[in-house]
Amino acid sequence: MIPIEVENRIAKYFFHKYLPNEVRIEVESRLLSSCVWTEEEDLDYDKLVGWAIGIIDKQLGDKKFR
Repeated sequence: MIPIEVENRIAKYFFHKYLPNEVRIEVESRLLSSCVWTEEEDLDYDKLVGWAIGIIDKQLGDKKFR
């Protein structure tokens, strides 16, 4: 099993290196507007991840990464 910290670091690397800027900015904007005034323990992580995945899927469609 891959440790969660390793998965998080890989995901962060991919997010900043391979995701197109306009997609990254849209994801960050959506998440920041929801997180900025909410205490961390009150955040719904599943909902935040769902929003981010929805934006990424919508923006990238069927594009593939190598």
